[in-house]
Amino acid sequence: MYTSRKKIHKDKDAEPSEFEESVAQALFDLENTNQELKSDLKDLYINSAIQIDVSGNRKAVVIHVPYRLRKAFRKIHVRLVRELEKKFSGKDVILIATRRILRPPKKGSAVQRPRSRTLTAVHDAMLEDVVVPAEIVGKRVRYRIDGSKIMKVFLDPKERNNTEYKLETFAAVYRKLSGKDVVFEFPMAEA
Repeated sequence: MYTSRKKIHKDKDAEPSEFEESVAQALFDLENTNQELKSDLKDLYINSAIQIDVSGNRKAVVIHVPYRLRKAFRKIHVRLVRELEKKFSGKDVILIATRRILRPPKKGSAVQRPRSRTLTAVHDAMLEDVVVPAEIVGKRVRYRIDGSKIMKVFLDPKERNNTEYKLETFAAVYRKLSGKDVVFEFPMAEA
């Protein structure tokens, strides 16, 4: 029998939470009811889902998808997020690929760590995932006198209409996942 349990694959011995099951059920319902997404969603599943408080009464749903399926999710990202935001009314939905960070190799170790598994590479890729469908056109790191730093990320102005209301959500989600403060902006138009 095909159920919503097929839509979530956890690590062995891990049981999905109630919230994760509700997200899996939403994906299952979309697959069964939405004809334009049915064929695309057939072989897709998620790893986990969490809910993050953004500000006041706003919340964000962060769905972790397998790294191998990230391109398939990217193809249907806009339509899928629109449908999921209807199901989870009042919540912003963000899809992120599950990536692994490996520790630096010990001295004298013959094993090299791939660049894609470094902390910096994973955090940069996570930043790209958070802002989809917009693209990052520039980054600036501002160092303050007290030693703290803030990263400013400039997004493509073409996607301003679709993403402007989500900038606060992007910052809160990225801060929760990486621990870094980020300010999302659109570059000033040159006169």
